[in-house]
Amino acid sequence: EGAFYLFPNISSFGLKDLDFCNRLLETEKVAAVPGSAFGAEGYLRLSYATSDEIIQKGVTRLARFCATLKK
Repeated sequence: EGAFYLFPNISSFGLKDLDFCNRLLETEKVAAVPGSAFGAEGYLRLSYATSDEIIQKGVTRLARFCATLKK
C-alpha cells in the first residue's frame, strides 16, 4: 500500500504551483503536477515510478530550473 510520489515544497520560489509546473515543463521538459490539485498549494507532485537513469535526468533538470529562479 504505497505510492511512488514526492511532494516537495516549492513555496520559497515565489511562484504558484501551477505556474511553477508550467514553466518547468516549458523550459526543462519535466512534467510535474501542482500540489493544489491534491489540496496542497505550494507543493509539487512528482512520480518516481521509473528508472534510476530517468530520475537522475529529471532531478538534474529540476535543480537547473530551481537555480534559475533563485537568481
